[in-house]
Amino acid sequence: MTLPFTVLFEKRMDDVPKWLPAATSVGSVVIAFIISGIILKLIGGDPMRVGRFFFDATFASWAAFSDTLVKATPLIMVGLACTVAFKMKLWNIGAEGQFYIGAFAASLVVLIPMVPLDSPKIVIIGLMIIMGMIGGAAWGFIPGVLKGKFGVNEIITTLMLNYIAILWNNFWIFNKWSDAGFQMTPAFPKSAWLPRLADYAREYKAFSGITLHLGVVIALVATVVVWWVLERSRWGYEIKLTGDNKEAARYAGINIVRNVILVMMFSGALAGLAGMSEISGVVHRLQERISPGYGFTGIIVAWLAKLNPFAVVLVAVLFGALIVAGREIQPSGLAQLLQGIILFMVISSDVLLRYKIRIIRLQPATAVEVETA
Repeated sequence: MTLPFTVLFEKRMDDVPKWLPAATSVGSVVIAFIISGIILKLIGGDPMRVGRFFFDATFASWAAFSDTLVKATPLIMVGLACTVAFKMKLWNIGAEGQFYIGAFAASLVVLIPMVPLDSPKIVIIGLMIIMGMIGGAAWGFIPGVLKGKFGVNEIITTLMLNYIAILWNNFWIFNKWSDAGFQMTPAFPKSAWLPRLADYAREYKAFSGITLHLGVVIALVATVVVWWVLERSRWGYEIKLTGDNKEAARYAGINIVRNVILVMMFSGALAGLAGMSEISGVVHRLQERISPGYGFTGIIVAWLAKLNPFAVVLVAVLFGALIVAGREIQPSGLAQLLQGIILFMVISSDVLLRYKIRIIRLQPATAVEVETA
């Protein structure tokens, strides 16, 4: 059968319209929700009922929105970590491992302990933040050196380091630091907990049941810092120039090796900060499953945000809602299915940024061209 039209892909020779990247991201999410609804309908579910439940569980009340922001907090920091590396075309797939090592290093402050546990909270929390970032940066330093000095593929090294980091954590929590044989350390003292709004419920009744903690403020500060570095600093210019054209950057005198190492360390430090925030603000101990895959979800967050630090915050809130809703929505796994479809749609939509699509209507004598994107 002959179709009355034909579709042509033409490589873009001019600049991408400013509205198109944001439009493709929003469109990817919308289409992913539609496809998920169709799948849910085909297996006998009720998409509208699930949609209402999703909204009620994540945004309908301050308590629900608080839970969503708590889940979004590590995603913001991990999304920023991926954004920094991806700007330089460094494919850091190791944010999950850097998250775990950051949590481990921050735990040392309490478990060794590095300072007396009756020290002021600001001292303990401040030291945990520093240690978390150092731990993550150290885990980013390894693939950074291998990539910068020897050209080793950073996708492989960062991916493998994820497994090492998780097993390293398990070694300690199953052995020396195990709490009565369970796969977790003893709970941290309250001086090592990030303050939560619920802690002030006695003075302010409205904060009762609100689990939001100081980690969200740390994440927002990190967002501004990353934006400033990328958009207002000389180092940010070097990062973007190297990512756009490495040979031009080298010709301009930029030290590529040094920047590869520093960017991987900066990226790792942000992911390590996320690990510190999670153990100090949520679980209050080091344990086996402190991440439902934050490091991998952060890749989707950064890509869907088109590597814009402020857009990372919005996308992280969406994915935080998916995690919260995914705990209760049936059938189980629907949230993960939606995440997978969103990632697929985001990657697919990048075609629109590199190609124009022309639909040519075929007529007996003439052809009429209709540009669609």
